[in-house]
Amino acid sequence: MAYQDVYAGWKSDPEGFWMGAAEKIDWDRAPSRAYFDQGPAGEWFADGMVNTCWNAVDRHVEAGRGDQLAIIHDSPITHSYRGITYRELRDRVASLAGALRAKGIEKGDRVIIYMPMVPEALEAMLACARLGAIHSVVFGGFAAHELAVRIDDATPKAIIAASCGLEPGRVVHYKPLLDAAVDQARHKPDFCVIFQREQEVAELIPGRDYNWHGFQYGIEPADCVPVEGNHPAYVLYTSGTTGQPKGVIRHTAGHLVALNWTMKNIYGIDAGDVFWAASDVGWVVGHSYICYGPLIAGATTIVFEGKPVGTPDAGTFWRVIQNHRVKSFFTAPTAIRAVKREDPNGELIRDYNLSSLQAVFLAGERADPDTIQWLEDQLNLPVIDHWWQTETGWGIVANPFGIEPMPVKKGSPSVPMPGYDVQILDEAGQPVGPDTLGAIALRLPLPPGTLPSLWNAEDRFRKSYLDHFPGYYETGDAGYVDKDGYLYIMARTDDVINVAGHRLSTGAMEEVLAGHPAVAECAVIGVADSLKGQMPVGFLCLKKGTATPDEQVVREVVKRVRDQIGPVAAFKLACVVDRLPKTRSGKILRATMVKIADGEAFKTPATIDDPVILDEITTALQGLGYPQR
Repeated sequence: MAYQDVYAGWKSDPEGFWMGAAEKIDWDRAPSRAYFDQGPAGEWFADGMVNTCWNAVDRHVEAGRGDQLAIIHDSPITHSYRGITYRELRDRVASLAGALRAKGIEKGDRVIIYMPMVPEALEAMLACARLGAIHSVVFGGFAAHELAVRIDDATPKAIIAASCGLEPGRVVHYKPLLDAAVDQARHKPDFCVIFQREQEVAELIPGRDYNWHGFQYGIEPADCVPVEGNHPAYVLYTSGTTGQPKGVIRHTAGHLVALNWTMKNIYGIDAGDVFWAASDVGWVVGHSYICYGPLIAGATTIVFEGKPVGTPDAGTFWRVIQNHRVKSFFTAPTAIRAVKREDPNGELIRDYNLSSLQAVFLAGERADPDTIQWLEDQLNLPVIDHWWQTETGWGIVANPFGIEPMPVKKGSPSVPMPGYDVQILDEAGQPVGPDTLGAIALRLPLPPGTLPSLWNAEDRFRKSYLDHFPGYYETGDAGYVDKDGYLYIMARTDDVINVAGHRLSTGAMEEVLAGHPAVAECAVIGVADSLKGQMPVGFLCLKKGTATPDEQVVREVVKRVRDQIGPVAAFKLACVVDRLPKTRSGKILRATMVKIADGEAFKTPATIDDPVILDEITTALQGLGYPQR
């Protein structure tokens, strides 16, 4: 069946389409219908009863595939790899869930997971799902302050963490970060479970901390607990423009149905195939396509602890694909750009047998045509961009490889998936014609697997996504649709920037800079970067009479961002300026500053307070090497 037929079939009968997709899931009680018009944006399969862990693990064992590999852990940092079968995974998850249950964790309780890229991170997620507990994974590279904010918002009964993470050439000490976060947080967890890694054994706090293995000794394994279709499976925090993270809720049943549909139809993956998403469990890609999606589909998933370059070289991706016979590979454009920079002629690619690979999928930021063309030339395979958000949990616009590979238009993530009615709106909320730039919005209701609301913040959910364009979900991106229905994404419409596929708030960074005692005023913008997509640049106006040298202030604010937000922000560039360009009403002209940094033509805004300041900003940016040549 062709894509157009599938999409038209959904549009003519959304209820029938999603009820058909729901038949591929094991239900304890099947839902009476697909869509329920309740909550701020509707809910899916709300009256069904189901368990995610059963669908991701146990049912494959029951179907006779217990000896198939479920997880392959490949760590070029520790020079090791190991496989875990579906039967082993079921037993390990049931044991951990039993231990959590014995300590009082039950349906509806929150558990924060703060782990590196090890199989135990997936086991922790699945153990929560087994009990109906709501997990919230926090990226292991986040600083103590960011973890503390999430502890206070999610109010977890328990935290599951590791003693350390591993980066090329260094050990990242997780336990001191965890201890500092618990000290800072107003809410205190009842207990913490620590997975001790041999590279660093952490000191445990008696009465609060438990060793991963000892904690499970002699425990009765837990069975799967059925939950309502609209019971939250997890809360995942994403950057908000205020600096306060937004807790995206994922309902259980819609999550199961949607992810299962995507594995075959978007990625061309069946049970028994090997799928690799080179991301981290702390991000939405890690939730959807390292942990849940591949396992729900009965595929083998790869947990990779390494980098695209430097572990040990730019050939590591191709080694993993060869050694584990990966069929579909998913990564971020920034990773491919890093590989291209190190191995521009693709010499390392030719060292490996990539005959198992059918396609490469890119997401997380805009995939520039040059990067796609380079990889296509090297691999002689489809390189497919697709676009989605933490909020949606799966592809809004994609090239449906498993249905019918569409012609690739470089620079476009292709066409809307079933469930998504993509519209381009003007400021008045009216749809515009082909090739006209506007706000990208999705007509409600959103499909299964997307966010129904924000954790403890329904008003903020409405304000952030629903109020601006009534009847639509506002994506926060701007772009256009061409005459063939292909979407092109051009820019963010807010101050969330995309650094190497990680969405980060410039507002949050500004709060950190403003906390420096010498800084009177500041602004952070995202500037185009050939490797990471975007990089944050800070502009500092210092307090009069500040004795601290400018260079020292810059060093100190860079360290502050690293300490309070984490290395993931990649905040390295800042400069001291006399003043910031503003409108007469006091609004900082960030969009104009971005255009100067990116070397784009711009019109001096009529509302600017003093046009001369733009020359000073241009000089400051040139001193930092922008625009990039």
